[in-house]
Amino acid sequence: MKLPAQLYPGTLIRRYQRFLADVQLDDGTIVTAHCPNSGSMKGCNAPGSPVYLSRSDNPARKLAYTWELVRSDGFWAGINTGLPNRLVREAIENGTIAELQGYGTIRPEVPYGTRSRIDLLLEGEQGRCWVEVKNVTLVEGGRALFPDSVTERGQKHLRELMEVVRQGDRGVIFFVVQRGDGSAVAPADAIDPEYGRLLRQAAASGVEPLAYRALVTPEEIRLVERMPVVLEG
Repeated sequence: MKLPAQLYPGTLIRRYQRFLADVQLDDGTIVTAHCPNSGSMKGCNAPGSPVYLSRSDNPARKLAYTWELVRSDGFWAGINTGLPNRLVREAIENGTIAELQGYGTIRPEVPYGTRSRIDLLLEGEQGRCWVEVKNVTLVEGGRALFPDSVTERGQKHLRELMEVVRQGDRGVIFFVVQRGDGSAVAPADAIDPEYGRLLRQAAASGVEPLAYRALVTPEEIRLVERMPVVLEG
């Protein structure tokens, strides 16, 4: 996935109220940008970090700039949680994700569960595959961890995936690691132990945990390799 041709480099001043970030652009201008990430962004919100912003010319937008990338521990990390669904779909369509090949159609945002919408529903002769996508930007101790804050919504999604598997369909929880470090993906038990418990229960019930690392640069973001998901411990 190509990023906008013109991104604006700057330095993070602060991230606040979840969806706002003050950034000093390289020309010295200070702007407030939309932060498209509802998590804590632990490890990706340190003041002084290099960042890249995109800019919209839509006059109806309250904030013209959107925070896209941050430099964390020597790697660019993609913090825009609006991108992972598109990244996974693109990687399915171009054959990168071998585990999700062979389906004839891909539909986004299909209702399921209790007032939920699945990120991607794959359908074909072999049946249906419900794919819930999660963005991962936290790395600690050499592992990429999810979530970075307590997520009751994420817990609900795991319960709903267990139910679709119980009914005979395929269910996948897909972790998109939008940064270059970390050797494996694991649940962040110290942050949300209930999510970790449910993820292990879901895997034991037939829900498939998949994780892929993205190549993240100021020019593009694309999934490039599978990562192991470690559930023991």
